[in-house]
Amino acid sequence: MNIALINASPKRSESASGALLSDLKGLLPDDQIVKSFSMNRPSIAEEEIKELCGCESWIFSFPLYVDGIPSHLVSCLYQIEQLGIKNQNIYIYAVSNSGFYEGKQNRNALAILKNWCDKMGFVWGMGIGFGGGVALNSMKGVPLGKGPKSMLGSACRTLVNAVSSHATADNIYITINLPRFLYQVLGEMGWRQEIKANGGKRRDLERRL
Repeated sequence: MNIALINASPKRSESASGALLSDLKGLLPDDQIVKSFSMNRPSIAEEEIKELCGCESWIFSFPLYVDGIPSHLVSCLYQIEQLGIKNQNIYIYAVSNSGFYEGKQNRNALAILKNWCDKMGFVWGMGIGFGGGVALNSMKGVPLGKGPKSMLGSACRTLVNAVSSHATADNIYITINLPRFLYQVLGEMGWRQEIKANGGKRRDLERRL
């Protein structure tokens, strides 16, 4: 089976979406042919679309944008739609990650992708809505299924099992295995570090424009 891993983060590197795909790739059976694609811009080459269509399963990974999918990904999906692809044996899977703590915040984004899938005549496999995704890049040394990534590991294995057997399943909504208060504290520390790195001061976080 040919499997397409589609990174739809606008970041070209160091993205939570890319980290999630890396974890998923490590769970896929060795006998699967895995191809990587990037949709970080509002267009995709027709040659890449044709290569995509040679894959039986597509796994999208993208960040939540205003309770939906990123606009550049919408543009790529529209471009694929315009080619009039008729392959109804393509299975679509997805992982939507958000800075929100609650994984269910991603449900509308997954519903949008499923609606597109239905319109195309593809098969919607399942999706994962992951809350707390912004913390993933600081946890590269944490194995999938351990510590803060415990629930994520279980959800990813469910998705990989569905992909490997061309099966469908219910969407899974999870959050990072950290207490809410600790997740908030870590997030605020990150903001302070970023504003300092960009020449600002801590009190600038409280400025009103």
